[in-house]
Amino acid sequence: MRFAKYEQQLKWLALFLGILSTIAIINDLYPYTMFIGLPFCLIWVYCAWLHTEKQLKWINIIFTGLYTYGIANYYF
Repeated sequence: MRFAKYEQQLKWLALFLGILSTIAIINDLYPYTMFIGLPFCLIWVYCAWLHTEKQLKWINIIFTGLYTYGIANYYF
């Protein structure tokens, strides 16, 4: 895969986004929680595909769909 050499940097970015999302939840910063959570899930979908971790991949695909629905619902 093209981005395999960036896996560790992506995981650090996902950690940062996860912490930022938690802070947004604590401070009730809706809809930022969805906008921060979506890239977090997409990074983990990619990393799960990279190592064929099927359960992690499908959990994050479900959450990606839920975040996408929430963002679409917010705008429309």
